[in-house]
Order: sequence, then C-alpha cells, then structure tokens
Amino acid sequence: MNTKIATSAVLVSALTLGACQRQAPEELPPPPAPTTQTPEAAPPVSTAPGVGTQQHFANAIGAQNTVVYFDTDRFNIDSEDAARLQTQAQYFGQYPNLNFTIEGHTDERGTRDYNLALGERRANAAKNYLVSIGIPANRIRTVSYGKERPVALASNADAWAQNRRAATIVIN
Repeated sequence: MNTKIATSAVLVSALTLGACQRQAPEELPPPPAPTTQTPEAAPPVSTAPGVGTQQHFANAIGAQNTVVYFDTDRFNIDSEDAARLQTQAQYFGQYPNLNFTIEGHTDERGTRDYNLALGERRANAAKNYLVSIGIPANRIRTVSYGKERPVALASNADAWAQNRRAATIVIN
C-alpha cells in the first residue's frame, strides 16, 4: 500500500510541475528604441578643482603664496610674508563661506616642546595678521605641528628654511 501512495504522490508531483512549465512566447517583443542622446551630446564634466578645495586655493593665489616662511627662532611677519598673507586675504574675502587652518611648523632643531610652542606662535602670527586686515577670526583655526611634519627631510640650512613655515590649508 505504501508503494501505491508513493507512486501516486510522484505522479501528482510530476503532473503539477509539468503544468507549471512556462512556454516560450511565439513572438519576441521589439528591441528598445534607440536613444536620442549621443555620448558627444553629454554635458562636459569639469576637471577644474572646485571652490573650497586646497587645489583651487593654490591655483587662485599661486602655490608659493599658501606658505609663509620664518627665520630661525622667529615668528614675526615681514614684508614678504605680509604680501603673501594679503593675497590669501583677497581670496578668502571672495569666498566668505570658506574656513581654513593655519599650520605652524619648525625645523628639526630644538626640543619637541619648544618647537610646538614656536609653531603655535608662527600660526597665530599669520592668523593675527589676517584678522588685522579683515578676515574674521572665527573662520581661522590654528594648529602647531612643531617639527613633526617636515617638507624637506635633509639636515641642512636649505631644508631647515623650508620647514620653518606657516601653511594655510582650506578645510571645507
């Protein structure tokens, strides 16, 4: 009796599955219509850096004007530094929604604590100058890296001069 039930169950299952089989359509649907837009008609994609990027800032004012350099153990703004900072102020005056950071750096000589303090004085000197010519202080953040982020790795006068700096970095 069990074999009759099993055979009946198999036959019912086979008939059920056979009834569910899908037949191929006699006629295929038409292909999609060609698009009217060609790749040449696509709007051009700008590769220029956007406002609010460091690259836009550097391109607009000249990369050499994004950094102020200092003499050994100094944090005063001289006339060359003032000219660079005035160029930065013109840029930030055009884009009042941009905020930025001034990073203070030193060369490798001196203790860590001394260099962090000197880097802070350099960053604040640049910030104070920008504030004095009209850039709101709440747009400027300062940070000191001391000797931790050199741009020149050699231990000579040229490398030290490149590392004694305050660099302006756009943050939005």
